[in-house]
Order: sequence, then C-alpha cells, then structure tokens
Amino acid sequence: MSRLEQYLQQKKTYIIAEMSGNHGGSLDKAMEIVRAAAEAGADCLKTQTYTADTLTIDAHTKPFLLGGGLWDRQYLYDLYKKAYTPWDWMPKIKAEAERLGMDFLSTPFDDMAVDFLEGIGEEFYKIASFELVDIPLIRKAAQTGKPLIISCGMGSEEEIREALEACYAANNHHVVLLKCCSAYPTDYATMHLRTIPDMKNKFGVPVGLSDHSEGYIADVAAVSLGASVIEKHFCISKKDNTVDSAFSLSKEEFAQMVRAVRSTELALGLSGPAAAADGIFYGPAKEEAQSYSLRRSLFAVKDIQKGEPFTRENVRSIRPSGGLAPKFLYALTGQYPDGSPKEPRHAARDIPFGTPIRPEDVAEGI
Repeated sequence: MSRLEQYLQQKKTYIIAEMSGNHGGSLDKAMEIVRAAAEAGADCLKTQTYTADTLTIDAHTKPFLLGGGLWDRQYLYDLYKKAYTPWDWMPKIKAEAERLGMDFLSTPFDDMAVDFLEGIGEEFYKIASFELVDIPLIRKAAQTGKPLIISCGMGSEEEIREALEACYAANNHHVVLLKCCSAYPTDYATMHLRTIPDMKNKFGVPVGLSDHSEGYIADVAAVSLGASVIEKHFCISKKDNTVDSAFSLSKEEFAQMVRAVRSTELALGLSGPAAAADGIFYGPAKEEAQSYSLRRSLFAVKDIQKGEPFTRENVRSIRPSGGLAPKFLYALTGQYPDGSPKEPRHAARDIPFGTPIRPEDVAEGI
C-alpha cells in the first residue's frame, strides 16, 4: 500500500511539493529543491514528464501565442522548452527523494511518458488539469493499476465524470480528484473551495486541492473542508525568478504551510491522541477536566435547616460543579418560568452555607 493510500485511510493530509520548472534548467538546483522540500516537511516531491514536442509543436503563429497572465506574449513551444525537466534527471530525482523519505510522483503528458515512468518504478500518477479531457492518456495511466491523482481545473461535472469513468473502465478505482483553478497565480475569489465537499459527495472519491494561489490560506481552508491532498508549487526562493516562482512557496513558506495543515488536522480532531471518528466528538475531553469542575451547580448560599423549604434566597446556581444541575432549581423552589405556583421541596438535613445540594438532601426526592 502506498503512503498516499495509507494517509487516506488515516485521514492525514498528503502534501505534495511540485518542482515544475523551478529548477531553471539546472540539475544541481533540482536536487537542492528535493532536499529543501524534504526539510520543509513534504510527503512527496513531484515533477512533470514532458518535452516541448510532446505538448505542442514548434509553431510561432497566433494560436500558439499566450495572451495575458504570467506568461504573456510567450509561444507555447518556447515556454515548455524552457520549463521542462530532462527525462534523464528523473531517476536521480526519484532516488534522492526516496533517500530523504519522500515519495516521487510525476505527471505524464503522453503515452511515452507513462511508459518511461513505469520503467523507473513510478508508484502512482498525476494527471494535470489541462489533460483532464485527454481520455486516452487517462486510460493509459489507469491501466497501470496504480493510483491516479487527477486535477480538475476548468473541468465541468461531465468532464470530471468522464475522466473517472475512463479509470473505472480500466478497472482502476484508486483515484483522487483535486479541486483546482488553472489561473496563474490564482485569485482567491476564483477558487470556490466549498466545491470540495460537494465533489466528495458527488463523485464518491477523496478530493484535495491543487493550489496556485499566493500564500497558504487556501490550503488550510481546504483541509478544514475535507481536502485529503494538498499540491503546492515549491521553490527555494522567490528571488530565483523561475517560470513558476510567482505562485510557488519558498522553503520557509512551505514549512509554515505544513505546520499549519498539521495543526488544522489536530484542531479538526482528525489526528493526534484526541482523534475521533471523522473528527466528531461531543462531551468533555480529558483535557477539559479542570474546566469541567468549574461548571455551575446548585449550592446552599445560606445555612438551611432540616425541613426548611428551598428558595431562591437560600439556593443559587453558581460555580463550581458538585451539586445538582441548575435545571433542578425550578423543582427545588417551586418557581417555574410559566409562573404556575408549585410547592417547594424541603431540606432532608441541615445544609451549611457553601455546601453543594445533592439528591439525598431533598426530602421529597428529585
């Protein structure tokens, strides 16, 4: 069983550091990113397996020119040629990630990439948002029998369902969907994170977040909404000014995100010594024992003689606990909220000032 599947069972968030093109064409930088991601607490180091020629063609005409956004006025082929990770780096990156206790994950963009990744022992696959509609590619990856993580940026409900059906047709039901907005960087207003629980209910699979926003507020929010996986672009420093650094977290920021996510899991009751089923818990926790003793209860606030009636003057609801619950004040005094007169009850013994009223102190019973 993969660590991803273990985490899903344990309800622990699986955190992926996406290297993407932040290595800037340097293997040394790529290896530095791997080591930094491990130090920052990532569970997995992710790359992308493509070449400019597997993604597009070397055409410099209008359809291939990007307009607006982070990569304005760049041609697709030129951008992908600059950003790609050489395939002969992958075994080295994988070995270093695993040496440091992380998983290795990569996104294939064509059948040849799937075959290559199979050849180096890829344990599971990531399908990018733009390839959500590439049903033959999804089917190819699903046929490996290994878990798939599928980003759903731009995806309609129908397109997401078609992608899932392609996996199921290959007899692969190990699928995680990622809510995603494919804008770089992503504005918070376009993220629609409340879709996460709806996706879980609608599609019946674990759901996470592939996040291209700045900072990590969205990731903490996503975990609180039930996200099982967080994928975030990672760089050593924003000063590197690589193709994806504008929406990547630095090592320090990523480490802060990991701590925030783990703290969120604890606060949700999903992990740690006080974990409860699905995080749902009612009643006092053992850590509340001291506070529980300060709950209000009924006490004698004057000396009460045996046979004397209980009244609002000699009995009050005060802190601490130890006496009858405050709800019994009506029955003791005979004074009910509706104003109907009732006979008060009487003391079964002498009750000194400051003594908790107990059931055995009530002559008529309670």
